[in-house]
Amino acid sequence: MSSRPPAPGSTGSAPSRRTSLQARGEALLVDTRTAAQRARQGEVPGALVIDRTVLEWRLDPTSANRLPEATGPDLLVVVLCRQGYSSSLAAASLQRVGLHRATDVVGGVEAWAAAGLPLGPGPADVRE
Repeated sequence: MSSRPPAPGSTGSAPSRRTSLQARGEALLVDTRTAAQRARQGEVPGALVIDRTVLEWRLDPTSANRLPEATGPDLLVVVLCRQGYSSSLAAASLQRVGLHRATDVVGGVEAWAAAGLPLGPGPADVRE
């Protein structure tokens, strides 16, 4: 599991806290891993899969290209990647576009799996 600190502005935390928020409908869980990484590690149930290259456009509530789930600046977005490095940067970037509650899972999907949280075969909810 990674011991990296969250990126400046990010408030990354443990996977178990994030999954409880998601289960209560209080968080939008976003998986930015590649298809190959997801095939190797498994899919995160309930997560939206959004390519890192379009993440800000899809989640910025002021964007004409936003997803329906991008409801406003108070949306709690939790970003997951493989090890928690790129998700930390992604959460900080989402904060810069106005999603002030954006965060990530420290340690990424590797920490998620190590915590015994669910991963499955899919299907994934891929958003392009």
